[in-house]
Formats: sequence, structure tokens, C-alpha cells
Amino acid sequence: MALQQGATIGIIGGGQLGRMLAMAAARLGFRTCILEPGKDCPAAQVANSHFEYAYDDEAGLQALARASDVVTYEFENVPVAAARMLEKQCVLYPPSRALELSQDRLIEKDFLNECGAKTAGYFNVENIGDLLSALEAFDGSGVLKTRRFGYDGKGQARFNRNSETEIGDIYREFDGTACVLEELIDFEREISVIAARDRSGNFCAYDPAWNVHREGILHTSTIPAGVSQSVADTAIETSHRIMDELSYVGVMATEYFVTCDGSLLVNEIAPRVHNSGHWTEAGCLVSQFEQHIRAIAGWPLGDGLRHSDCVMENLIGAEAESAHLKQENAAAMLHLYGKKESRPGRKMGHFTRVGPMQKNLK
Repeated sequence: MALQQGATIGIIGGGQLGRMLAMAAARLGFRTCILEPGKDCPAAQVANSHFEYAYDDEAGLQALARASDVVTYEFENVPVAAARMLEKQCVLYPPSRALELSQDRLIEKDFLNECGAKTAGYFNVENIGDLLSALEAFDGSGVLKTRRFGYDGKGQARFNRNSETEIGDIYREFDGTACVLEELIDFEREISVIAARDRSGNFCAYDPAWNVHREGILHTSTIPAGVSQSVADTAIETSHRIMDELSYVGVMATEYFVTCDGSLLVNEIAPRVHNSGHWTEAGCLVSQFEQHIRAIAGWPLGDGLRHSDCVMENLIGAEAESAHLKQENAAAMLHLYGKKESRPGRKMGHFTRVGPMQKNLK
């Protein structure tokens, strides 16, 4: 049954994504409560209530379940046990299975290949022998990633025909952490598809975005993505297939490598609203945040069509402190996240510059 106006949506996580979800929920007439251990977090600044508990605190989770008509989450490192506990006490979207898959790169890649979504080649790495064998299979090159908890370039190391001594030295820095070695891909660009699926299985995707990273952190997302219609269609169809396989409800991001021959490889999925979808605030009538709220609330999905070309640019660290003074382009939306402390590598806000729609594809 669809939620009525005045219903309460619980959000696990108090960062900028939770903040933007709470703002979207308020526009639709919903109340929100945040579960987040940190005080004065970005999401709590705009929500109706804030439960200051750890993400795995049983009392906090029970309080959230009692207060909420539906619960969602803003980041994928929510403990799976906590999500499963909530599923027994209240309605939780997206499902805990999506959360579990996204938290382990090996399990995620196995799942993607099983449902027909191609990925780069990969090997499980549990010791230095595994790493040496995997590198040999990939002609000495590859990207070593921790299976869990790596993000924004953290928990990664690149190899390119290193000596065995160098390989051992680098691997020791991972201190026995479970890893995967991924094949090094010669790709032309990275794109992402932000898509939504509602409780009835209806699907809606936004136009793919071209993503550029700096030091492992997303720098810009550009729409249109500069890919062919065939590539765009395949990316959207693949995202649709993955979400159907998971019986997914809510917004999900799927990141892709576009190789030099035009083929697509899935890099990873994120079972939540996503940084590369921030442009939808300025470029569409219905943003990814409103779309997520609509999906989990049982409302009809909104129209995902864009009305403008966009370039979203993240504001990292001290860049946000004078962003309002540097806003030379009047056709730009500035969104600051309300974080009190600026740190190197920390996402503090973003700009989205908009312009007239040009030809969508290359």
C-alpha cells in the first residue's frame, strides 16, 4: 500500500545523501527520521528527528523501526545483520540482498556474471601466492582491491609488471585483508546509469553520465555522456536486468567501463542514490532523490527525462569554502552539504552547470 502524506521515512546514515533524501521527502509531504551516531550531521539538519545510535545498535534500530513506515539507507556499508533485523520488523528498501552483494567485490562480481552482466576479469586473492598467480594470468598487470569497504580510491593498488619484491611490499600494506585482483582495462571512459524500480517492478532510467575521477574521487559527471545510442541502450538494459534479478526497490547506480571497441563492462553497483546522479537535481523535473522516495513509498515513478545538458562538479575539501564567491555562471545550481569541517578528500558540496540540450550522443 502506498504511503500517505505525513508518513515517516527512516533513513540510515546522516551524510549528504541522507540530507538530500530528507529534503526530497519533505517536498512530497513526508516526515523523516535519521539513524546516525554523529551529532549535527548533514541529514539531521533537515530531518524531523535524529536517533543518535550506531548503525548496528539494536535499541536504535528498534526505535527507528517503530518510528518509520518504511526504512531506507544512504550508504552501502550498513551492517547486513542490521538490515535483516529491520526487514523482520518493518518495510526496508532496497532489500538486504542488494546491500550484501555490494559490500563484497568478489560476491558482487560473481553475481553480475551469473545474471549476464559482463565485468573485467578477476581473481580472488587470499595470500601472496594467489596474487602472483593472478598477475601472471593478467600478464603482470592488474588492480588489487580490498573485497570490502574500499571507496573513493581507498583500498586499492595498481600493478604494471612490478618485480616480485615490489609486489610483496605492496601486498603487505593490505595486511592480510581479503582482496580481488581485477584485470587492468584499457577503457575509453567511465559512465554510470542511475535507475529506479518501484514496488510493482516498473523501471525508469536517467540518461547515462560520463564520469571523470581525480585521485580516485569523482570530479565531474557530464550529460550527455558522449556514447553511442547502442552503448546507452545496453547500459540501461543491463541495469534493468540487474535490478529485476534483485527484486530491487529504489534507486540504484551501475558504473560501467566503456572500452575502446565500444563494449561495456560493469565496474560496480551501488544500492542507493549516487554522487554521479546529483545532476538530476538541476537537469530533470524529478531528481534521483525524489525518485527514490517515490519508489520506496509506493508512489508512481516520476519522469526521468532531462530538460538540460549538465556538468556536475564536486567541491572537495577547501574548495567549498569560497564556492559562493566563485559562482560566475548564473545557470548553475550550488549545493553545500552543511558539513562543519573541511578536510582533504572530503566531499563538501557540488555545482551543477546547465545548458541547452545538444545532440544526445556522439
